Amino acid sequence: MTELVLRRLIPVPREEVFAAWLDPSSLAQWMRPGDMKDAEVQVDPRVGGKFRIVMIHGGGGEEHRGEYLVIEPPSRLSFTWISAHTDLLPTVVTIEFLEKGGSTELILTHRGLPEAQVEAHRNGWTSIVAKLDAALTGAS
Repeated sequence: MTELVLRRLIPVPREEVFAAWLDPSSLAQWMRPGDMKDAEVQVDPRVGGKFRIVMIHGGGGEEHRGEYLVIEPPSRLSFTWISAHTDLLPTVVTIEFLEKGGSTELILTHRGLPEAQVEAHRNGWTSIVAKLDAALTGAS
C-alpha cells in the first residue's frame, strides 16, 4: 500500500474551495474524472457521517463511498475512500486548504492505495481537481 500527493493552486478563497467538497450539488458537477458523464452524490457532512458518489459513464456507474474522519473548515478535510479500485478496502484521503493571498493551495494526499492503483488514482484526482477549479472559477 502506498500514497499519492497532488497539489494545485486554485484562484478562489479557501472557504469556497472547502465548502465545495461538502455540497452534494457542487460535488456532482466536478467529482467526475475523465469522461465520466455525471455523478450521483449523497453526503452527510459531519464527522462520522457517510457519503456515496456514483460516477456515471457510458457503461454504467462506479460507486465510491466513505466516512468523514475530520472536518475542520476551512483548512482540513479527511475521509475514507472505498471503491472497486481500492479492492473495496478503506483508503484515506486528506485535503489541506492553505490560504495563499486570496487563492487556495489544495494539497490532496491519498494513503493506503494498492500499488497497482496509484497512477490511476493520480490521474483521476488530477482530473477531478482540475474540474473543481473550472467549476469554481467559471472556466471551461
